[in-house]
Parts: sequence; structure tokens; C-alpha cells
Amino acid sequence: MKIYKVTDPEFTNYGRIIEGYEAEKKAIEDALRDKTPVPEGTDYVAEDKALQELPAAAKITNSLFGGSPMQFGWCNGHNTKLNCLEYHRSSEINLGATDFILLLAKREEIVDHKIDSDKVKAFFCPKGVMIEVYATALHYAPCQAHKDSGFQVLVGLPKGTNVGKPDFTPGNDEDTLLTATNKWLLAHPESSEAKGGARVGITGKNIDIAGDIQ
Repeated sequence: MKIYKVTDPEFTNYGRIIEGYEAEKKAIEDALRDKTPVPEGTDYVAEDKALQELPAAAKITNSLFGGSPMQFGWCNGHNTKLNCLEYHRSSEINLGATDFILLLAKREEIVDHKIDSDKVKAFFCPKGVMIEVYATALHYAPCQAHKDSGFQVLVGLPKGTNVGKPDFTPGNDEDTLLTATNKWLLAHPESSEAKGGARVGITGKNIDIAGDIQ
């Protein structure tokens, strides 16, 4: 699979690089590296106290979400597969203490709540580079960028995202994709999420970039 870079023009359809705030990005990167684990699988924490209480996190909130309350968590581990695609009604902020790769598609490419995995593109993001992944971009857990290392990636979202699940009666078909607060999910049939009851919405192969990284 071709792996683009977040500096390539193709990334502008999915997100942008956030300029400035170099000292704050370095503080967050250091906290990710020193205070968050790298499990053998993939783990996600919506809000991590060590990140949330950083002065750097408070400072960049105004820039990232215009002062609206944010949560700073992480997604760390080892992964090379697509498995699922999700979207939020908001952008997501990512910053790696390691290099990482995102598998992304466009929400507009969903048809009848299904999308073929051949619509997915891979983007390499170097450690220390902060990016905004637009609300219109489908994404999921990062992938490791190198065979011999995992990934440690900041996940910045509006406060309350991915925490619990609203208890309500679905009023339309999209509502059945909601798996957590502000999280709509399409699963590949081979994924553990699908086996756990998530709505199957990805057709084609379950992308695995293990053979594309060094």
C-alpha cells in the first residue's frame, strides 16, 4: 500500500499540520513518552490526568478548539490493521511521541452506511508533528510506522467524547452506528469490534500494512 506523508498535498483533504506551539508540543510529547504505556495490542484512554493537567494542554486548548473544553488522552500500542473506521462531529488532534501512520478515508465516500476499504489511504506522521484530523475524515486506531516499534499518540477531542454511550432509541439508520458519545463506527467483518456487535460497514479486504513498513 502506498504510504503518503502528512506533508503531501493529498493530506489536505483529510487534515492539516498545526503550526507553532513548539514548546507546548514538546511538553506533551515528553509526557506521552515518559508517562504512558506501549501495550502489545492497542489501548485507548479518553482522558489521561498526566496529559490533562499539563500547562501546555491548557494553553493550546484556545487554539485547537477555541476555548471549548477538551480532553487529552492517548492511543498507544502495536497495530498494522484497519479493522474499523470511525467519525466524530468534531476534529481530532493527534501528536506522536513516536512516528505513526493513520489509515484515512472520507466520510462523503460512505454510501448507505458502507464503504469499501479501497477508498482508504495511509499517511505517515513523524513524531512531534501535531495534526488536526477533520471531522469529515474517517479514521481509527493509529498504526505503527516501523516493524520494531509501537506507537504513542495523543488524542485530543471535545470533552466527553468516547465516554460511555447514550441510552436512546435509534431514530434513523445512522443512529445504529453510534458506539460511544460522539463516536460513529463502521467495522470490518473480520474485526473484534464486529464480533462484539458493532455494525459491519467496511467491505473489501481488512487492510494490513505490515508488509509496507520497515
